[in-house]
Amino acid sequence: MEWKPDWGLRGRMFVTMFLLFLLYIVFAGGITAYTGGGPLIFAVIFGGFSIVQYYFSDTLTLKSMGAKTVSAEEYPELHRSIERLAQQADLPKPKVAVVDENVPNAFATGRNQKNAAVAVTTGLLRTLDRDELEGVLAHELAHVKNRDMMVMTFASLLGTIAFMFVRWGAFFGGGRGRGNRGGGGIVVAILISLVVWIVSYFLMRALSRYREYAADRGAAAITGNPGALASALVSISDGVAKIPDSDLRDEAEMNAFFIIPLKSGVVGRLFSTHPPTEKRIEQLQQLERELERA
Repeated sequence: MEWKPDWGLRGRMFVTMFLLFLLYIVFAGGITAYTGGGPLIFAVIFGGFSIVQYYFSDTLTLKSMGAKTVSAEEYPELHRSIERLAQQADLPKPKVAVVDENVPNAFATGRNQKNAAVAVTTGLLRTLDRDELEGVLAHELAHVKNRDMMVMTFASLLGTIAFMFVRWGAFFGGGRGRGNRGGGGIVVAILISLVVWIVSYFLMRALSRYREYAADRGAAAITGNPGALASALVSISDGVAKIPDSDLRDEAEMNAFFIIPLKSGVVGRLFSTHPPTEKRIEQLQQLERELERA
């Protein structure tokens, strides 16, 4: 299949990045209110967050998921598959990472095509056959080629930082006297951080659903075998369903990155970051029929 640019995805990414930029300004302003600083403090905080996200977003995402970068000697078949698929997708070979986790899943992260990483869980490697695994890897490489993983990584990191400030801001600001200017500053900063956390989540959710369809189509173009990815989605869904909810809780907040969302977690139960798996399979089956007629 021929790779075709997805202008619908590109338009959504542009709007999301613009809104994230505004969120950065709001968040940095809230932290400035907490510290009582002026424009210089604002510029330092805004610039600092931007630099950290641009250069270290992939590393931070991998660490947050417990993913370890692995060598070709440790996982030769995985490296060979990713290298071959990257060549077919006209991409530089990304870093390869593995998460020692029973939940079968995979994700991609990074700031651009030259600084990307594809991670899989050990549960995924045990669950899928070779064709299914390559369908999943191609799906993640399609995220890299579409550059949507950069937007999701930035949005996720901003939301995580904002949530941490909401969680710990009141604790560390508790020593300030009530009714003074400092106490008011921490309340404003916490409220702003809460809004930033919520808005960043909904921005991720709005983009995530569309980008999954786009990555499925991209995987079909890369491998020429949409049926393998459809089979993989069924296998992963069945595998996730067998994992106890207690084992899924810690990973559920990163649903937007996974190829199949986990069911645990309050946010995960209320708002899905992915389109229904059945709809994705229907799209892949339609692509397979189109290939057979070609």
